[in-house]
Amino acid sequence: MNSHNVREYPRRRGSGRLVVVLLTAVLAIAGCAGGSTGSTSPTSVDMAAALKQPATLTLWSWVGGLEDEIAIFEKKYPNIEVKVVNAGQGPAEYQKLRTALSAGEGAPDVVQIEYQQVPSFTITNNLLDLMPYGANDIKDKFVPSAWQQVTQGNKVFAIPQDTGPMGMLYRQDILEKHGIAVPRTWDEFADAARKLHAADPSTYLTNLPPNEGGAMTGLLWQAGSRPYRAAEGTELTLNIDDAAARKVAGYWNGLVQQQVVAADADFTDQWYQGLANGKYATWLTAAWGPLFLQGTAKGTAGKWRAAPLPQWSSDEKVSGNWGGSTSAVTTQSKHPEAAAALAMFLNSDPESTRMLATKQFLFPATKALVTDESFTSQGLPFYGGQQVNKVFAGISETVRTDFTWSPFQDYVYSAFTDTVGKAITDRRDLPSALRDWHQDVASYAQKQGFHLTS
Repeated sequence: MNSHNVREYPRRRGSGRLVVVLLTAVLAIAGCAGGSTGSTSPTSVDMAAALKQPATLTLWSWVGGLEDEIAIFEKKYPNIEVKVVNAGQGPAEYQKLRTALSAGEGAPDVVQIEYQQVPSFTITNNLLDLMPYGANDIKDKFVPSAWQQVTQGNKVFAIPQDTGPMGMLYRQDILEKHGIAVPRTWDEFADAARKLHAADPSTYLTNLPPNEGGAMTGLLWQAGSRPYRAAEGTELTLNIDDAAARKVAGYWNGLVQQQVVAADADFTDQWYQGLANGKYATWLTAAWGPLFLQGTAKGTAGKWRAAPLPQWSSDEKVSGNWGGSTSAVTTQSKHPEAAAALAMFLNSDPESTRMLATKQFLFPATKALVTDESFTSQGLPFYGGQQVNKVFAGISETVRTDFTWSPFQDYVYSAFTDTVGKAITDRRDLPSALRDWHQDVASYAQKQGFHLTS
């Protein structure tokens, strides 16, 4: 990612309670199109003929500098013109998008949407199923964990653009100073946390952010927690406090209660200072983290390295995902064939995807790039010359592929901050807070008209 997008990316925790009002209205008329007046997916499409017709498309994206990628597309399809609009990042864009969709006009043809937000727009029937437009023909170009997040049954509602496989950035100098090996398992991580803090009370092995539902979700994802399973319509299986989640909560509860990990809100001045002054010896982050850190803690250049997340079992190699976006086509589009072609081309064409990775610095969602030596072999001086892209490319292959999102992830993250996050801050019992998180979300879901199973 570029430095601006990297700094902002993990802060997009969602617009919180905004979704309450929106879903209430939608679920009262479940099955309606949510105010959209445009196209619905046909059974088959003659794309070749349609793409010869004149069309002007609007693309909403907060990724800057897409002119070169768009120029390649327009060269291939000279009758199609694309206008790029930055309608805001994350929640700001979603609010404008929902307003336009509800009004029945003003929505873009193609829109950037984070993975966790896709279900909140599909439940309102506002995203086009791209299967009839040829989306399945490019399925094998993407890493499985990314493709799985944009599909529901035999439908494809978005095209992956970038991903956030989770790993660990660590201060090699701090660990070596205290004779601590890079933790390979969570048991080793806990032992290292206690040893480091005992040796230097001003230093913590890591920080567990109380305001970051995305980070916690990535850790739950890695552990095998599967909190949401959507069926038809408003049928939803909800298990935020499933066995894997309880394991994670119990693990971190011990470290939080012993006060051997920090509990600072991230992306705050205090947190930035902690990264820069050595308060945290590791950062459990995603593939966008290395570049972000490089711009945030310049004085620590050469001291950091990258590694996979610690594992629950020494014979495992699994991870979760935190972050990443897609390109989706709205049902308001008057040129669905051209819009679908843009979403697919932008994120699968070799030249376009290479630009996204090397110019916008988005971590690739395509198999071709995560296995491309020219991308993975670059040594970064900030990380002592380590080939950090190669580390995260390897992690990308280990992200579990059976995780699905709720239809109201904004609310889920808001409830996390109010329950588990508050317990982290106050260093109270995390398993109890996990149950509170589940109950809060379950109550909300039922009020919105969802029928819950466990």
